[in-house]
Amino acid sequence: MAIRRTLALKAKQQLELEHHRDHDPCPCVRERCSVLLQIAAGRAPHAIAIRGVLRPRDPDTVYGWLRVYETEGVAGIVAHQHGGNHRRSLRRARRAER
Repeated sequence: MAIRRTLALKAKQQLELEHHRDHDPCPCVRERCSVLLQIAAGRAPHAIAIRGVLRPRDPDTVYGWLRVYETEGVAGIVAHQHGGNHRRSLRRARRAER
């Protein structure tokens, strides 16, 4: 049986995530912080991916957000935007065509 991933937060970390969940201008940061708080509350990441967010996500995506938070903290959640370097690659390709 697989080991269930959990997240233990200190009071300061919880307050920081709650602040970003409630006040960050970027919807993706608010969503990620909400997911992390749900994981810290004891819900399974897989269940959150299926039913705990506004739009269902791939469970691997939620596990990726958890990994980023564990390694980089809130700064990593804010810095890693949806889509990765896709837009930058498109701009470079267009410039090369000119």
